[in-house]
Amino acid sequence: AQPGDAFSFFYYLFTDDAKHLVPNKMRDFFCTINLDQEEVFRTQVVEKSLSPYFGEEFYFEIPRTFQWLSFYIYDKSVLQKDLRVGKVAIKKEDLCNYTGKENWFMLQPVDSNSEVQGKVHLELKLNELITDNGSVCQQLVVHIKECHGLPLINGQNCDPYATVSLVGPSRNDQKKTKVKKKTSNPQFNETFYFEVTRSSSYTKKSQFQVEEEDIEKLEVRVDLWNNGNLVQDIFLGEIKVPVKVLRNDSFQAWYLLQPRENGNKSSKTDDLGSLRLNICYTEDCVLPSEYYVSLRNLLLKSSDVQPISASAAYILCEVCRDKYDAVLPLVRLLLHHHKLVPFVAAVAELDLKDTQEANTVFRGNSLATRCVDEMMKIVGKHYLKVTLKAVIDEICESPKPCEIDPIKLREGDNAEINMENLRYYVDKVFREIVQSSISCPTLMCDVFYSLRHLAAKRFPNDPHVQYSAVSSFVFLRFFAVAVVSPHTFHLRPHHPDAQTSRTLTLISKAIQTLGSWGSLTKSKLSSFKETFMCEFFKTFQEDKFTESVKKFLDDVSSTESKEPSGLSEPVHLKEGEMYKRAQGRTRIGKKNFKKRWFCLTSREFTYHKQQEPIFTIPIKNILAVEKLDESSFNKKNMFQVLHGEKPLYIQANNCVEASEWIEALCRVTRCNQKRLSFYHPSAFLNGSWLCCKATVENTVGCARCTADVPADTQIEIDGDRETERIYSLFTINMSKLQKLEGTEIACGSIAVYQGPRKEPDDYSNFTIEDSVATFHTLKQIIDIVEKLNESHEKYRKKRSSSAKYGSE
Repeated sequence: AQPGDAFSFFYYLFTDDAKHLVPNKMRDFFCTINLDQEEVFRTQVVEKSLSPYFGEEFYFEIPRTFQWLSFYIYDKSVLQKDLRVGKVAIKKEDLCNYTGKENWFMLQPVDSNSEVQGKVHLELKLNELITDNGSVCQQLVVHIKECHGLPLINGQNCDPYATVSLVGPSRNDQKKTKVKKKTSNPQFNETFYFEVTRSSSYTKKSQFQVEEEDIEKLEVRVDLWNNGNLVQDIFLGEIKVPVKVLRNDSFQAWYLLQPRENGNKSSKTDDLGSLRLNICYTEDCVLPSEYYVSLRNLLLKSSDVQPISASAAYILCEVCRDKYDAVLPLVRLLLHHHKLVPFVAAVAELDLKDTQEANTVFRGNSLATRCVDEMMKIVGKHYLKVTLKAVIDEICESPKPCEIDPIKLREGDNAEINMENLRYYVDKVFREIVQSSISCPTLMCDVFYSLRHLAAKRFPNDPHVQYSAVSSFVFLRFFAVAVVSPHTFHLRPHHPDAQTSRTLTLISKAIQTLGSWGSLTKSKLSSFKETFMCEFFKTFQEDKFTESVKKFLDDVSSTESKEPSGLSEPVHLKEGEMYKRAQGRTRIGKKNFKKRWFCLTSREFTYHKQQEPIFTIPIKNILAVEKLDESSFNKKNMFQVLHGEKPLYIQANNCVEASEWIEALCRVTRCNQKRLSFYHPSAFLNGSWLCCKATVENTVGCARCTADVPADTQIEIDGDRETERIYSLFTINMSKLQKLEGTEIACGSIAVYQGPRKEPDDYSNFTIEDSVATFHTLKQIIDIVEKLNESHEKYRKKRSSSAKYGSE
């Protein structure tokens, strides 16, 4: 990370539902997540409901600046355009007020005033002029340079123009720019002059002073509009700058466009319904790596601390109200530095001390289980794809009816045929899983090996606990979860429909049960709440299933080196639908944009029209991957893949997707020997490069290529960024750390500190096994965080000293 790099992280948990939506009848609803007006995610469609429950979570990094985080509720239509019922829009500055807790938000109407986004670049100046008769007047000069990020109108770039006004109690002087066609980033470069005040006399001995009374009441207002030609112009946003801030000075700055203060506000917004959200937003400033050495080293030696409860990593997770906030960056940091396995083993051993029954091993949401869950999500992506993708594709693309619940059977359904279909799918998924041990990542095997032997040591008289310790993760928390939510694990590009989702749910239930049989001496049919599932599983009571599970669990929890599954098999990294510009390889080839399916592996980058790739670039041939200026084709979210032939120009669906593709492509090509040092940020059109105006197509680029990214093609981790996140968590919880430190001094060797009654959540059941070791670690944490506070404060002061009025 470079000094002062700012990274915005946004974790969004769509935990609940919407209620009382209009129109007031049962409809099909879905919700989208938008940065300003740009859609970055959408939920599945919930059919026939007025209070849909979505229950989905999204975690992503925000690759650009934004003003609003918005959530739109849509009424799904088959034949017509989906209807926007309403929206929730939260200003970036207000996100901190809602983070980490559930909130109900009233839906607001969607109109042009509520859809404002973008910014305008202005230069303002007060000039003092002497007229022909010797009097003096103040002249305001407004130079409107450009705008950026204006909204789309009906999915297309707008035709913007600006009105510039000087407004006061008794005046409203207005001027207008020219209309710019089909652009969200218009370049105006127009200057307007306004007379501010006039004096009756002037002497060289005293400078003219603008009257305070006038200045207090004057303001510059810039309104952006979309030219409607034959229809009404559409409001795009406005800014207001008080003239008094200028005095006799001049400055230029970017201003964020704002909605009208007196915009159309419905008095019945509550009639649209409401939406419940759980949002967690963080924004961190990553300092140079050397600033984090002390904190990083303290965290990395956590597994060596005796007892583990006195380690910095353990204390971090205990002081955070939500353990997940701490587990995510901690696991990624430990994983990046190859310290995860011993830490998981240490916290798992502590977890097992509190486990009284063998059949409840690793079934709760402890620190150990959360660390393993997060580890499997990070390192198991490719494993899931090579194991399940083909069979999940078959289920989703050629679905067979599998409903076996008599209550949910539709008229004409045959329960016996449905049970046969479900049995076919379950057999196929189960077979793929138990035959996949050779593809299981080594890190997962190492963790499972530790968990297995720790469980056997804790319950020496139970021969099956060593298997249940592993199956509770690999079957219940890994494969079963991926089956029921394939889109979450990138096994499918879109949400499955309602019938397919139900099929996947039934398969997932079956896999959970089958996975536990290898660790039990008798079946669990009596534990099923649903009679129909009990009947279904009677057909599975065969020794071969139990033996298959046992062999699989033995294989994935073994530290013996496995034969390579074939280094020739490429690692599947990313896939999705995007638009590519036709490369015009034939004389009649038309250079337009076409939707194609793109696939990136560790060997090649391809796009497909149907099954077979129609264009392939070997990874070794990629010379650079860079963003493409929007001005090239008047399209957002474009990037270019430079290889031996002409550049491949690609448009992603949104900024998050574009950032992810660029990062994945850069990572897999980082070690290519012929990578370029310079590139052209714009396209070669009409005989010249738009960026540097060079007329030779193969001339050297005019801009330096962006810095390299980490070379690991499967694990995307920036250690400094994760350490900064951990520092932020310690900072947020500093009062808890300081109170704990004081408690250590006062309480000596107390075993468990329950905390003051007024704040039970702060310290409830905080385990203190060794008060001396814990106090020592707490003191180290506090000292390190205070030093980092000083470094961040220096950066903040430096940043604020260079800020101007109106700048972002």
